Amino acid sequence: MKKFISLILVTVIFASAGCTKKSEKSLQKVTIALNWVPEPEFGGFYAAKLNKIYEKYGLDVDLLVGGAGTPTIQMVAAGKVDFGVTSGGEVIVSRAHGADVVAVYAVYQKSPLMIMAHQSRGLKSIADVFKSGTLAVERGQAFITYLEKKYGFSNVKVVPYAGGVSAFLHDPLFSQQGFATSEPLLAKRQGSDPEVFLVADVGFNPYLETLTTRGELLRSDEKLVKAVVEGTREGWELYLKNPDETNKLMASLNKIMDLETFKEGAKAQMSFVEDDFTRKNKLGLMTESRWKEQAEQLRDLKVVSTIFPATEYFRNF
Repeated sequence: MKKFISLILVTVIFASAGCTKKSEKSLQKVTIALNWVPEPEFGGFYAAKLNKIYEKYGLDVDLLVGGAGTPTIQMVAAGKVDFGVTSGGEVIVSRAHGADVVAVYAVYQKSPLMIMAHQSRGLKSIADVFKSGTLAVERGQAFITYLEKKYGFSNVKVVPYAGGVSAFLHDPLFSQQGFATSEPLLAKRQGSDPEVFLVADVGFNPYLETLTTRGELLRSDEKLVKAVVEGTREGWELYLKNPDETNKLMASLNKIMDLETFKEGAKAQMSFVEDDFTRKNKLGLMTESRWKEQAEQLRDLKVVSTIFPATEYFRNF
């Protein structure tokens, strides 16, 4: 989960920022902006970089590290970077506001967005979370708006989500938003008893960690976009099979997370990255029906007033 702490950085990893151009080795220069610091959710990108998979596809890829509030989708739309890791919802909202952005690869087939509570409370479902206690969320996020509309917040004390798990550890009646692949692991390692309720299981399942580019770049250089997608896919295939070396690299870049947590995170996210659909087809593929449902949900939640045919939001390779 993107921890909303007072960290705002866009650190350049491996090379300085720059848009597409030829390198001295005749590799095509490409920038991919991440929307958070190195963690398992970006494992496939780092695996493709570390193992020179992108180079095999004729690419010299710079991974730009993000932080809290990094405007990845705006960076893509403005042409400041070639690609960015965003959410599917951001693509829909941006297009509603006139931006020419297109998702070309989805890392998470199932959304790991969740509400975390204490097992000691004996809650049976996510609906029970909203009956008592304190709930830390970032108001305005689409999945939080969805939960508020579905369950209401009148019986819980809603407080701002400040990131991390510190408050959760010290209050048995505290629950919070997060990623199933992140905050619960941190809480467990500190002796707590997290119970995870996935928002996807109650009807809100957006594509997350979507690799997004400009429609203009897709139209003018489809070969480049396809190469980036195929290199990324191969990187993810490798990371799912053997994440150890890539985890060591990411741990060296992100000192806040220890190597054991990287290992646990990589294992925890496997079921979100790979499912029956991707096993029968290919990693990263998206469906028209999922995009249609997501757009209609955002319109119903009044996040957007205008939606487009689902095929305008994504392109599979």
